[in-house]
Order: sequence, then structure tokens, then C-alpha cells
Amino acid sequence: MRFKTSLLALGMAVASVAYADLTPWKDYTESDAVWSVTTVKVHSNMSDAYLEGLKSTWVASNEVAIKLGQMEEYHIYRSDLQESGNFNLLLVAKFKNSEMMAPNKARYDAFMKEWGEERSKKSTEVSQHDYPAMRDITGEYNMREITLTK
Repeated sequence: MRFKTSLLALGMAVASVAYADLTPWKDYTESDAVWSVTTVKVHSNMSDAYLEGLKSTWVASNEVAIKLGQMEEYHIYRSDLQESGNFNLLLVAKFKNSEMMAPNKARYDAFMKEWGEERSKKSTEVSQHDYPAMRDITGEYNMREITLTK
């Protein structure tokens, strides 16, 4: 009897899992928009210095990309708890769709024309020489918003 009860419980559990499967575009949709999310572990006492660097590199280049219509928006999120977990800073950039993230010579040329050779050299220098002492990149993700059907 105990075996039959266990078998019945197992069958019900499997059936409930199968029944719970959702169908894309019926039960939920995914956005065309894509968020590029980078998780960063900023070293102790380096948060303000890293933010200062981001202002002249990541933020400035994102402003150019927005001006050119290559990106929609960007955000920086910092944890209130600096020493918790694998990361304490998120760099988030929103693109209209996957195609806007793909390599494209025309977009690159337009960006470089606006960004300029001098800023390109300076941001490369900061990224290669200053940032490694301030932070570790712990992950990179391309995320889409999921909207569940009511």
C-alpha cells in the first residue's frame, strides 16, 4: 500500500509540473528590447574613484550612442551593502533589439566620428591601466523583459 501511495504522489507531482509549463506568445512575451547587464565587484574604498572613471568613459560613450540612436538608455546601480555577494555594482544599457547590439561598420564609424580619436585613446588608457586595480567584472548578461499574460 505504501508503494502505491508513493507512486501516486510521484505521478501527481510529474503531472503538475507538466501542466505548469507556459507557452511563449500565449502565456508570456519577451521584449524586443535587450538590456546588457554587467556585474562588477568594486574593490573596497574604490567606489568613488571607479564612478569618476565611468563618468568619463562608459557614461560619456553611452551618451554618444544615445545621441546617435544606437542605444536607448543606461543606468548604474550600486548596492547599499558594498561587501556583500559577488558584485556590488550593475552597469545596465538598454538597446532597442538584438540587431542594435550586433557589430555594424556604419554604426561603428558614426560612433568613432562623434567620439573622436583623443577620447578613444584616453578611455582605452583608463580602462586598461586604472580599472583593473579598482574592480573585477564578475558577469555579463543580455536580458529581455518577460511579460506574463494575465
